[in-house]
Amino acid sequence: MYTREVTIQNQVGLHARPATFFMQKANECASSIWVERDGRRANAKSLLGILSLGIVGGTDIRIIADGADEQAAVDALVDLVENGFQDE
Repeated sequence: MYTREVTIQNQVGLHARPATFFMQKANECASSIWVERDGRRANAKSLLGILSLGIVGGTDIRIIADGADEQAAVDALVDLVENGFQDE
């Protein structure tokens, strides 16, 4: 299991469009991935799960992965968040 914390940089947070980018990136990975905020956890591969956390700009989240590519998966998602949801 691999975990990292990151602060949501964009003002609007994880609304529909950035959450979709986040979910798509998570679905590229083989590992099981979760997003955690204030003790609540959601499947990072589920758009509704991500949206249900109500993540707004400035919120600290924890990204957790378990599986063959867990570190690469978490690092890719942290990079996505840090780059304002612009996939490079």
